[in-house]
Amino acid sequence: SAFVFPSQKPKSELVRTSLRLLTSSAYRLQSECRKALPAEPSPAPDIQLVTQQVIQCAYDIAKAAKQLVTITTKENNN
Repeated sequence: SAFVFPSQKPKSELVRTSLRLLTSSAYRLQSECRKALPAEPSPAPDIQLVTQQVIQCAYDIAKAAKQLVTITTKENNN
């Protein structure tokens, strides 16, 4: 968010919500990807489930990014 809003905290609650979704989805994506590459002793993951979770995280990231673009474009045009 530092690059999107270099000198101010985002005023819009929608922007804050989108940034939170983006951040939490990115953490979840990282976690799910780690599950897909387990350490040797652990049991093999349910690849189908992990794949579904990765797809959901990627979708949430794209959704949050789209919201940010839409909101900031509107704010910059006002």
